[in-house]
Amino acid sequence: MARSSPLNEMRRICLALPEATETMTWGQPHFRVRGKIFAGFGDHGGTESIGFKLEREHADAAIQDPRFTRAPYVGQHGWISMDVKGVRDWGEVRALVLESYRLIAPKALWAVVQGKAPAGDKTPPRRKPRPRSGAARSRSRSGATRR
Repeated sequence: MARSSPLNEMRRICLALPEATETMTWGQPHFRVRGKIFAGFGDHGGTESIGFKLEREHADAAIQDPRFTRAPYVGQHGWISMDVKGVRDWGEVRALVLESYRLIAPKALWAVVQGKAPAGDKTPPRRKPRPRSGAARSRSRSGATRR
């Protein structure tokens, strides 16, 4: 049986999670839950890598392994990249993706992953605040209070 491509392995892992979607972001596939990125796949100069967020202490420990580096721009927040050539076991990658999903996803969705909530029991997405009217904006700028 032919080995699956690294991107297909990432899709298999990420899209199995509740409400996970794949989007093209910055020209590369990324995986989101309710609009927030929890993992990504990229090809930078011929080097394929996968990225995810870890607890900061875990990220600090992981980058001691040469397969991992801090992700550009967001590494200080726990995001790391892993060279796909360094993947020994996709189970290891799955565990890292799950940690990232736990940090990013709403608690109710993480409970579904843990088996603590029924899969059909979806919490509604949070509503975005409605834009305030022009009059309300001008009152807030002028220091006036709402009644």
